[in-house]
Amino acid sequence: MPLTPQARSLLDMVYRVGAPRFHELSVAQARHSFQKLQYAFRPDVPAVASVIEVPMARADGSALLARYYRPLQRGPQETLPLLVYFHGGGWCVGDIESYDVLCRELANGAGCAVLSVDYRLAPEHPFPAAVIDARFAVEWACDHADLLAIDPARIALGGDSAGGNLSIVTALALRDAGGPQPHCLALVYPSTEIVSQRPSRERYADGYFLDRESLVWFFERYLPEGQTEDWRASPMRAASLAGLPPMLLVSAEFDPLVDDCAAFGARVREEGGEIEEVCMPGMVHGFLTLGKYFPEANETVRLLADTLGRRLA
Repeated sequence: MPLTPQARSLLDMVYRVGAPRFHELSVAQARHSFQKLQYAFRPDVPAVASVIEVPMARADGSALLARYYRPLQRGPQETLPLLVYFHGGGWCVGDIESYDVLCRELANGAGCAVLSVDYRLAPEHPFPAAVIDARFAVEWACDHADLLAIDPARIALGGDSAGGNLSIVTALALRDAGGPQPHCLALVYPSTEIVSQRPSRERYADGYFLDRESLVWFFERYLPEGQTEDWRASPMRAASLAGLPPMLLVSAEFDPLVDDCAAFGARVREEGGEIEEVCMPGMVHGFLTLGKYFPEANETVRLLADTLGRRLA
């Protein structure tokens, strides 16, 4: 199908007014621009039972910050399943504040606690800093299950775009290390491969929000040493995808990453994995958090919440 009228209108507005794209901005400007977009088009802020800022102490004395949500309908002492969420933004932009509404929606909709991780961003902290932070957050949550009142046997990993990448990479690392195993993955247009020649990379390279130059801008800042073949950056390069937990993978029809998502899903199935794939028609990359503008965003949030609720019950 064609772009939805809302998607077409948003793209027309962005390109008509000549709004600078990510690759035309400094890192600080790109982060501010991303945040403004989220605030302008995110849904109203729903109430939850509690929101707590959590400093996760490292052995070296530093701390990784996260925001912890408990759903409205559950008691403060009730042991809950946990979703560890990694935000999108090309590993360079985005923050837990921009994803506050989404995490509240997922907590209430799935009936689970949510830990939104403020992983370190490039270029100040290039690869593999975000990968290290993502795994640390999951292991810390399991080690502090009593403090969080969560069940370490019922943990899901989720994220969109770069956050989806971190979810997959963390699940692979925990599988290989025999560490705490996620119960399921909730992925929205994850980056699965840095270098790709699949047709959608060219088909949607210009005029569909995540332009070719913007992709390069993100990749070059995240991977200044050019480690594009490292499976921790490109999980499609992992020797095996077998043994990953069941996953939901949502992609967007008009996304340069859509063919990479489909190829990743096909390989998971070929290697014996359980995966549900949904491609949202007429949508562009980045739609998930823009629920005030895109009905499809709210539909996807409900799908994620329903799937998590079922898997973690």
